[in-house]
Amino acid sequence: MTLMKLSKLPDRTPVKLSMTLPPNLAARLREYADFYAETYGSREEVADLVPFMLEAFLDSDVDFRRGKRTAIAAGIASS
Repeated sequence: MTLMKLSKLPDRTPVKLSMTLPPNLAARLREYADFYAETYGSREEVADLVPFMLEAFLDSDVDFRRGKRTAIAAGIASS
């Protein structure tokens, strides 16, 4: 079997997630979308920004990454 430099692509099937937000958080997210529009000159819907916001949050959480590495080292499956 030949090994490629590029590994097999991960599952890219979108997963729909529905949730209910408290009014103050919904308002803050709308404010964030307004700030995004002011900063970049293009308006994006809150629902389009949230996945990228969550990814940035998770990527920046040092303790989460550390815990994930610890779990992998211990052989605990994670998703």
